[in-house]
Amino acid sequence: MEEALNSATQSKVEPSDTRENGAAQETTVTKKKRGKRRERTRKVKEIPVNQLSTSHDPSPRQRTQATQTDNGQPEKTMATAETQTRSPLVQDKSTQTPGIRFAREPLSTPQALATPAPLPTQSPLDQLPRDQVPPSPPASPQGPQEKQSRRTSKRRDPNELFVLTWNIDGLDREDMDERFPKLLHYLSRIRADIVLLQELISPIADVLEEIMTDYDLIRGNTSGYFTGILLLKARVKLLQSSVVNYPTTEMSRNLLMAQLSFSGHQLWVMTSHLESGKASSQERMNQLRRVWKRMREAPDDHAVIFGGDSNLRDREVKWLGGLPEGISDVWELLEQPEDCRYTWDTVTNNNKDVDFKAQLRFDRVYMRPGKEGAKVTPVSMKLVGQDRLKCGRFTSDHWGILCKFSVDL
Repeated sequence: MEEALNSATQSKVEPSDTRENGAAQETTVTKKKRGKRRERTRKVKEIPVNQLSTSHDPSPRQRTQATQTDNGQPEKTMATAETQTRSPLVQDKSTQTPGIRFAREPLSTPQALATPAPLPTQSPLDQLPRDQVPPSPPASPQGPQEKQSRRTSKRRDPNELFVLTWNIDGLDREDMDERFPKLLHYLSRIRADIVLLQELISPIADVLEEIMTDYDLIRGNTSGYFTGILLLKARVKLLQSSVVNYPTTEMSRNLLMAQLSFSGHQLWVMTSHLESGKASSQERMNQLRRVWKRMREAPDDHAVIFGGDSNLRDREVKWLGGLPEGISDVWELLEQPEDCRYTWDTVTNNNKDVDFKAQLRFDRVYMRPGKEGAKVTPVSMKLVGQDRLKCGRFTSDHWGILCKFSVDL
Protein backbone atom coordinates (compact mmCIF):
# COMPACT_ATOMS: atom_id res chain seq x y z
CA MET A 1 0.00 0.00 0.00
CA GLU A 2 2.85 2.34 0.65
CA GLU A 3 4.93 4.28 -1.85
CA ALA A 4 8.62 5.11 -1.19
CA LEU A 5 9.43 8.03 -3.41
CA ASN A 6 12.80 9.20 -4.44
CA SER A 7 12.86 12.93 -5.04
CA ALA A 8 13.13 12.87 -8.85
CA THR A 9 10.34 14.66 -10.71
CA GLN A 10 9.35 16.57 -13.80
CA SER A 11 9.25 20.32 -13.38
CA LYS A 12 7.04 20.84 -16.40
CA VAL A 13 5.09 18.46 -18.54
CA GLU A 14 4.00 19.36 -22.02
CA PRO A 15 0.85 17.71 -23.42
CA SER A 16 1.69 14.87 -25.83
CA ASP A 17 -0.43 14.10 -28.93
CA THR A 18 -0.38 10.77 -30.50
CA ARG A 19 -7.46 -1.49 -43.57
CA GLU A 20 -4.67 -2.33 -45.03
CA ASN A 21 -5.81 -4.26 -48.19
CA GLY A 22 -4.47 -7.70 -49.10
CA ALA A 23 -3.54 -10.75 -47.05
CA ALA A 24 0.16 -9.92 -46.97
CA GLN A 25 -0.48 -6.41 -45.61
CA GLU A 26 -2.90 -7.74 -42.97
CA THR A 27 -0.29 -10.25 -41.83
CA THR A 28 2.29 -7.47 -41.50
CA VAL A 29 -0.08 -5.30 -39.44
CA THR A 30 -0.94 -8.26 -37.20
CA LYS A 31 2.74 -8.94 -36.56
CA LYS A 32 3.32 -5.29 -35.68
CA LYS A 33 0.41 -5.30 -33.24
CA ARG A 34 1.67 -8.47 -31.61
CA GLY A 35 5.11 -6.94 -31.37
CA LYS A 36 3.71 -3.87 -29.63
CA ARG A 37 1.75 -6.03 -27.20
CA ARG A 38 4.83 -8.09 -26.38
CA GLU A 39 6.74 -4.86 -25.81
CA ARG A 40 4.10 -3.54 -23.39
CA THR A 41 4.12 -6.83 -21.51
CA ARG A 42 7.91 -6.72 -21.36
CA LYS A 43 7.78 -3.23 -19.83
CA VAL A 44 5.65 -4.51 -16.98
CA LYS A 45 7.59 -7.73 -16.47
CA GLU A 46 11.06 -6.20 -16.44
CA ILE A 47 10.99 -4.01 -13.34
CA PRO A 48 14.53 -3.43 -12.13
CA VAL A 49 14.64 -4.53 -8.50
CA ASN A 50 16.91 -1.63 -7.59
CA GLN A 51 14.19 0.84 -8.60
CA LEU A 52 11.77 -0.44 -5.97
CA SER A 53 12.40 0.83 -2.49
CA THR A 54 10.06 0.83 0.46
CA SER A 55 9.92 2.25 3.93
CA HIS A 56 11.03 -1.14 5.25
CA ASP A 57 13.85 -1.72 2.81
CA PRO A 58 15.34 1.72 2.11
CA SER A 59 17.78 2.04 -0.75
CA PRO A 60 21.24 3.47 0.07
CA ARG A 61 21.14 5.45 -3.18
CA GLN A 62 18.64 8.18 -3.89
CA ARG A 63 18.17 10.36 -6.94
CA THR A 64 17.11 13.95 -6.47
CA GLN A 65 15.75 16.08 -9.27
CA ALA A 66 13.36 18.38 -7.43
CA THR A 67 11.84 21.49 -8.87
CA GLN A 68 11.20 23.17 -5.54
CA THR A 69 12.31 22.80 -1.96
CA ASP A 70 9.92 23.31 0.89
CA ASN A 71 10.81 26.98 1.15
CA GLY A 72 9.70 27.45 -2.46
CA GLN A 73 13.18 28.20 -3.84
CA PRO A 74 14.35 26.60 -7.11
CA GLU A 75 16.75 23.71 -6.62
CA LYS A 76 19.28 22.50 -9.15
CA THR A 77 19.32 18.86 -10.21
CA MET A 78 21.71 16.79 -8.12
CA ALA A 79 23.51 13.71 -9.36
CA THR A 80 23.08 10.33 -7.71
CA ALA A 81 24.79 10.41 -4.35
CA GLU A 82 25.52 7.94 -1.59
CA THR A 83 23.38 8.57 1.47
CA GLN A 84 23.27 6.92 4.83
CA THR A 85 20.52 4.37 5.26
CA ARG A 86 18.12 5.60 7.89
CA SER A 87 17.10 3.42 10.76
CA PRO A 88 14.15 1.20 9.81
CA LEU A 89 10.71 2.28 10.89
CA VAL A 90 8.38 0.30 13.05
CA GLN A 91 5.99 -1.54 10.77
CA ASP A 92 2.31 -0.76 11.13
CA LYS A 93 0.51 -3.79 9.70
CA SER A 94 -2.68 -1.84 9.20
CA THR A 95 -1.16 0.34 6.49
CA GLN A 96 2.01 -1.33 5.23
CA THR A 97 2.51 -3.09 1.93
CA PRO A 98 4.95 -6.03 2.16
CA GLY A 99 7.58 -4.04 0.34
CA ILE A 100 10.60 -6.27 0.93
CA ARG A 101 8.80 -9.28 -0.50
CA PHE A 102 7.64 -7.23 -3.46
CA ALA A 103 11.09 -5.88 -4.23
CA ARG A 104 12.72 -9.30 -4.17
CA GLU A 105 10.17 -11.38 -6.06
CA PRO A 106 10.30 -11.55 -9.87
CA LEU A 107 7.29 -10.06 -11.59
CA SER A 108 5.29 -12.46 -13.71
CA THR A 109 2.38 -10.69 -15.35
CA PRO A 110 0.15 -12.18 -18.06
CA GLN A 111 -0.69 -10.53 -21.35
CA ALA A 112 -3.96 -9.14 -19.94
CA LEU A 113 -2.00 -6.56 -17.97
CA ALA A 114 -0.70 -4.90 -21.11
CA THR A 115 -3.81 -5.52 -23.21
CA PRO A 116 -7.00 -4.75 -21.23
CA ALA A 117 -10.31 -6.32 -22.10
CA PRO A 118 -12.73 -4.34 -24.32
CA LEU A 119 -14.77 -1.78 -22.44
CA PRO A 120 -18.18 -3.07 -21.33
CA THR A 121 -21.36 -1.31 -22.31
CA GLN A 122 -22.46 -0.67 -18.73
CA SER A 123 -20.71 1.60 -16.24
CA PRO A 124 -19.29 0.05 -13.06
CA LEU A 125 -20.72 3.00 -11.16
CA ASP A 126 -24.32 1.90 -11.44
CA GLN A 127 -24.88 2.84 -7.82
CA LEU A 128 -24.41 6.53 -8.59
CA PRO A 129 -27.56 8.58 -9.18
CA ARG A 130 -27.91 9.26 -12.90
CA ASP A 131 -27.33 12.98 -12.50
CA GLN A 132 -24.00 12.27 -10.82
CA VAL A 133 -22.55 9.77 -13.28
CA PRO A 134 -19.99 11.24 -15.70
CA PRO A 135 -21.09 10.44 -19.25
CA SER A 136 -19.42 7.32 -20.65
CA PRO A 137 -17.67 7.14 -24.02
CA PRO A 138 -19.02 4.88 -26.76
CA ALA A 139 -18.37 1.22 -25.99
CA SER A 140 -16.08 0.71 -28.97
CA PRO A 141 -12.56 -0.46 -28.14
CA GLN A 142 -11.47 0.28 -31.71
CA GLY A 143 -12.34 4.00 -31.51
CA PRO A 144 -9.44 6.42 -30.91
CA GLN A 145 -9.23 7.71 -27.36
CA GLU A 146 -9.05 11.29 -28.60
CA LYS A 147 -12.39 10.96 -30.41
CA GLN A 148 -13.95 9.52 -27.28
CA SER A 149 -12.64 12.48 -25.29
CA ARG A 150 -14.13 14.96 -27.73
CA ARG A 151 -17.50 13.24 -27.54
CA THR A 152 -17.32 13.22 -23.76
CA SER A 153 -16.37 16.88 -23.71
CA LYS A 154 -19.32 17.84 -25.90
CA ARG A 155 -21.82 15.86 -23.83
CA ARG A 156 -20.60 16.92 -20.42
CA ASP A 157 -21.57 20.17 -18.73
CA PRO A 158 -18.58 22.55 -19.04
CA ASN A 159 -19.27 23.77 -15.50
CA GLU A 160 -19.08 20.30 -13.92
CA LEU A 161 -15.65 19.11 -12.79
CA PHE A 162 -15.04 15.45 -11.89
CA VAL A 163 -12.02 14.59 -9.74
CA LEU A 164 -10.99 11.03 -8.83
CA THR A 165 -8.33 10.26 -6.20
CA TRP A 166 -7.17 6.68 -5.67
CA ASN A 167 -4.30 4.75 -4.13
CA ILE A 168 -4.12 1.93 -6.70
CA ASP A 169 -1.78 -0.29 -4.65
CA GLY A 170 0.70 -0.76 -7.47
CA LEU A 171 3.11 -2.55 -5.15
CA ASP A 172 0.80 -5.54 -4.80
CA ARG A 173 1.55 -7.96 -7.65
CA GLU A 174 -0.99 -10.61 -6.72
CA ASP A 175 -3.89 -11.05 -9.16
CA MET A 176 -2.55 -8.22 -11.31
CA ASP A 177 -3.97 -9.94 -14.40
CA GLU A 178 -7.45 -9.04 -13.08
CA ARG A 179 -6.75 -5.96 -10.99
CA PHE A 180 -4.98 -3.83 -13.60
CA PRO A 181 -7.50 -4.35 -16.44
CA LYS A 182 -10.23 -3.50 -13.92
CA LEU A 183 -8.40 -0.28 -13.05
CA LEU A 184 -8.32 0.60 -16.75
CA HIS A 185 -12.01 -0.25 -16.91
CA TYR A 186 -12.84 2.19 -14.10
CA LEU A 187 -10.68 4.98 -15.51
CA SER A 188 -12.09 4.57 -19.01
CA ARG A 189 -15.73 4.43 -17.94
CA ILE A 190 -15.62 7.21 -15.35
CA ARG A 191 -13.48 9.51 -17.50
CA ALA A 192 -12.82 11.95 -14.70
CA ASP A 193 -11.41 15.32 -15.75
CA ILE A 194 -8.63 14.98 -13.17
CA VAL A 195 -7.30 11.70 -11.73
CA LEU A 196 -5.00 11.82 -8.70
CA LEU A 197 -3.16 8.52 -8.28
CA GLN A 198 -0.97 7.23 -5.48
CA GLU A 199 1.31 4.21 -5.41
CA LEU A 200 2.11 4.16 -9.10
CA ILE A 201 5.11 2.25 -10.37
CA SER A 202 6.85 3.01 -13.65
CA PRO A 203 5.64 -0.04 -15.63
CA ILE A 204 2.00 0.75 -14.77
CA ALA A 205 2.51 4.44 -15.52
CA ASP A 206 4.08 3.54 -18.88
CA VAL A 207 1.10 1.41 -19.88
CA LEU A 208 -1.37 4.08 -18.72
CA GLU A 209 0.48 6.63 -20.84
CA GLU A 210 0.47 4.33 -23.87
CA ILE A 211 -3.18 3.27 -23.65
CA MET A 212 -4.88 6.40 -22.28
CA THR A 213 -3.63 8.73 -25.00
CA ASP A 214 -6.44 11.21 -24.39
CA TYR A 215 -4.90 12.04 -21.01
CA ASP A 216 -1.72 13.84 -20.03
CA LEU A 217 0.22 12.10 -17.26
CA ILE A 218 2.31 14.04 -14.73
CA ARG A 219 4.60 11.85 -12.66
CA GLY A 220 5.73 12.66 -9.16
CA ASN A 221 8.86 10.57 -9.71
CA THR A 222 10.52 8.25 -12.22
CA SER A 223 11.52 5.32 -10.00
CA GLY A 224 10.34 3.49 -6.93
CA TYR A 225 6.64 4.10 -6.44
CA PHE A 226 5.11 7.52 -6.60
CA THR A 227 2.11 9.76 -7.23
CA GLY A 228 0.73 10.88 -10.57
CA ILE A 229 -1.92 13.14 -12.09
CA LEU A 230 -3.94 12.33 -15.22
CA LEU A 231 -5.58 15.25 -17.05
CA LEU A 232 -8.29 14.79 -19.69
CA LYS A 233 -6.87 16.76 -22.63
CA ALA A 234 -10.26 17.65 -24.12
CA ARG A 235 -11.30 19.52 -20.95
CA VAL A 236 -8.19 20.34 -18.92
CA LYS A 237 -5.06 22.21 -19.96
CA LEU A 238 -1.84 21.91 -17.98
CA LEU A 239 -0.12 25.25 -17.32
CA GLN A 240 2.71 24.12 -15.05
CA SER A 241 3.60 21.42 -12.52
CA SER A 242 6.07 21.11 -9.68
CA VAL A 243 7.07 18.98 -6.71
CA VAL A 244 7.70 20.10 -3.14
CA ASN A 245 9.96 17.82 -1.12
CA TYR A 246 9.21 17.07 2.52
CA PRO A 247 12.58 17.80 4.18
CA THR A 248 12.33 15.32 7.07
CA THR A 249 10.56 12.40 5.41
CA GLU A 250 11.91 8.92 6.11
CA MET A 251 10.02 7.54 3.09
CA SER A 252 10.95 10.01 0.34
CA ARG A 253 7.44 11.46 0.23
CA ASN A 254 6.59 14.72 -1.55
CA LEU A 255 3.76 16.93 -2.77
CA LEU A 256 2.89 16.95 -6.49
CA MET A 257 1.17 20.13 -7.69
CA ALA A 258 -0.29 21.26 -11.01
CA GLN A 259 -1.72 24.57 -12.18
CA LEU A 260 -4.55 23.99 -14.66
CA SER A 261 -7.07 25.71 -16.85
CA PHE A 262 -10.56 24.17 -16.81
CA SER A 263 -13.29 25.74 -18.96
CA GLY A 264 -11.26 28.94 -18.94
CA HIS A 265 -10.92 28.94 -15.15
CA GLN A 266 -7.56 28.51 -13.45
CA LEU A 267 -7.13 26.23 -10.47
CA TRP A 268 -4.49 24.24 -8.60
CA VAL A 269 -4.69 20.51 -7.90
CA MET A 270 -2.39 18.68 -5.51
CA THR A 271 -1.79 15.09 -4.46
CA SER A 272 0.44 13.34 -1.96
CA HIS A 273 0.96 10.09 -0.11
CA LEU A 274 1.74 11.15 3.45
CA GLU A 275 4.08 9.24 5.75
CA SER A 276 2.78 5.83 6.74
CA GLY A 277 2.33 3.97 10.00
CA LYS A 278 1.47 4.79 13.59
CA ALA A 279 5.12 5.45 14.43
CA SER A 280 5.23 8.24 11.79
CA SER A 281 2.43 10.33 13.25
CA GLN A 282 4.55 13.42 13.92
CA GLU A 283 6.16 13.40 10.48
CA ARG A 284 2.76 12.89 8.87
CA MET A 285 1.40 15.93 10.68
CA ASN A 286 4.45 17.96 9.61
CA GLN A 287 3.74 17.02 6.01
CA LEU A 288 0.07 17.89 6.37
CA ARG A 289 1.02 21.36 7.63
CA ARG A 290 3.06 21.87 4.47
CA VAL A 291 0.16 20.74 2.29
CA TRP A 292 -2.12 23.25 3.97
CA LYS A 293 0.55 25.95 3.69
CA ARG A 294 0.81 25.42 -0.08
CA MET A 295 -2.95 25.45 -0.44
CA ARG A 296 -3.23 28.75 1.40
CA GLU A 297 -0.38 30.32 -0.61
CA ALA A 298 -2.12 29.77 -3.96
CA PRO A 299 -3.28 32.97 -5.74
CA ASP A 300 -6.61 34.35 -4.54
CA ASP A 301 -8.20 33.87 -7.96
CA HIS A 302 -7.37 30.12 -7.98
CA ALA A 303 -9.42 27.44 -6.27
CA VAL A 304 -7.29 24.61 -4.85
CA ILE A 305 -8.23 20.93 -4.62
CA PHE A 306 -6.06 18.39 -2.80
CA GLY A 307 -6.73 14.65 -2.92
CA GLY A 308 -4.57 11.79 -1.76
CA ASP A 309 -3.73 9.01 0.66
CA SER A 310 -3.22 11.01 3.84
CA ASN A 311 -2.86 8.02 6.20
CA LEU A 312 -4.46 10.37 8.74
CA ARG A 313 -6.22 9.44 11.93
CA ASP A 314 -8.91 11.89 12.98
CA ARG A 315 -7.11 12.62 16.23
CA GLU A 316 -4.09 13.93 14.31
CA VAL A 317 -6.15 16.68 12.68
CA LYS A 318 -7.44 17.62 16.13
CA TRP A 319 -3.89 17.71 17.50
CA LEU A 320 -3.07 20.25 14.78
CA GLY A 321 -5.91 22.45 15.98
CA GLY A 322 -8.32 21.44 13.22
CA LEU A 323 -8.38 22.59 9.63
CA PRO A 324 -6.87 26.03 8.92
CA GLU A 325 -9.19 28.90 8.13
CA GLY A 326 -10.30 28.78 4.51
CA ILE A 327 -9.57 25.07 3.98
CA SER A 328 -12.40 22.53 4.12
CA ASP A 329 -12.73 18.76 4.14
CA VAL A 330 -15.02 17.93 1.21
CA TRP A 331 -16.49 14.93 3.03
CA GLU A 332 -17.52 17.23 5.87
CA LEU A 333 -18.87 19.87 3.49
CA LEU A 334 -21.13 17.20 2.00
CA GLU A 335 -22.49 16.42 5.49
CA GLN A 336 -20.34 13.35 6.06
CA PRO A 337 -22.02 10.74 3.83
CA GLU A 338 -21.82 7.49 5.75
CA ASP A 339 -21.17 5.37 2.66
CA CYS A 340 -17.98 7.40 2.02
CA ARG A 341 -16.65 7.38 5.59
CA TYR A 342 -14.11 4.56 5.29
CA THR A 343 -11.68 4.35 2.38
CA TRP A 344 -9.41 1.71 3.93
CA ASP A 345 -11.79 -0.94 5.19
CA THR A 346 -10.51 -4.42 6.04
CA VAL A 347 -14.00 -5.42 7.15
CA THR A 348 -15.07 -5.47 3.49
CA ASN A 349 -11.82 -5.35 1.55
CA ASN A 350 -9.71 -8.51 1.91
CA ASN A 351 -6.77 -7.45 -0.29
CA LYS A 352 -4.47 -7.21 2.72
CA ASP A 353 -3.94 -10.38 4.71
CA VAL A 354 -4.29 -8.93 8.21
CA ASP A 355 -5.55 -10.60 11.36
CA PHE A 356 -7.63 -7.63 12.54
CA LYS A 357 -10.45 -5.43 11.29
CA ALA A 358 -9.94 -1.72 10.67
CA GLN A 359 -12.10 1.00 9.16
CA LEU A 360 -10.25 4.28 8.54
CA ARG A 361 -10.65 7.39 6.40
CA PHE A 362 -7.11 7.44 5.07
CA ASP A 363 -8.00 9.01 1.70
CA ARG A 364 -9.21 12.60 1.88
CA VAL A 365 -10.14 15.52 -0.35
CA TYR A 366 -9.51 19.09 0.82
CA MET A 367 -10.35 22.31 -0.97
CA ARG A 368 -9.68 26.01 -0.66
CA PRO A 369 -12.07 28.15 -2.71
CA GLY A 370 -10.64 31.18 -4.44
CA LYS A 371 -11.51 34.58 -3.04
CA GLU A 372 -11.83 35.83 -6.58
CA GLY A 373 -12.66 34.28 -9.94
CA ALA A 374 -14.69 31.12 -10.43
CA LYS A 375 -16.65 29.63 -7.56
CA VAL A 376 -15.86 25.93 -7.06
CA THR A 377 -18.40 24.04 -4.96
CA PRO A 378 -18.50 20.31 -4.10
CA VAL A 379 -21.72 18.62 -5.25
CA SER A 380 -21.30 14.91 -4.54
CA MET A 381 -18.88 12.18 -3.50
CA LYS A 382 -18.87 8.44 -4.18
CA LEU A 383 -16.49 5.57 -3.48
CA VAL A 384 -15.03 3.68 -6.44
CA GLY A 385 -13.55 0.20 -6.75
CA GLN A 386 -16.02 -1.79 -4.68
CA ASP A 387 -16.69 -4.45 -7.32
CA ARG A 388 -15.26 -7.79 -6.22
CA LEU A 389 -13.22 -9.49 -8.94
CA LYS A 390 -13.36 -13.13 -9.99
CA CYS A 391 -10.23 -13.79 -7.95
CA GLY A 392 -12.17 -12.77 -4.84
CA ARG A 393 -10.22 -9.55 -4.27
CA PHE A 394 -10.61 -5.91 -5.31
CA THR A 395 -8.77 -3.55 -7.65
CA SER A 396 -6.94 -2.00 -4.68
CA ASP A 397 -6.88 -2.23 -0.91
CA HIS A 398 -8.15 1.37 -0.95
CA TRP A 399 -11.45 2.61 -2.32
CA GLY A 400 -11.13 5.52 -4.70
CA ILE A 401 -13.07 8.75 -4.16
CA LEU A 402 -14.94 10.35 -7.06
CA CYS A 403 -15.99 13.95 -6.43
CA LYS A 404 -18.19 16.17 -8.53
CA PHE A 405 -17.70 19.96 -8.33
CA SER A 406 -19.62 22.81 -9.90
CA VAL A 407 -17.50 25.62 -11.37
CA ASP A 408 -19.35 28.92 -11.83
CA LEU A 409 -18.44 32.56 -12.19
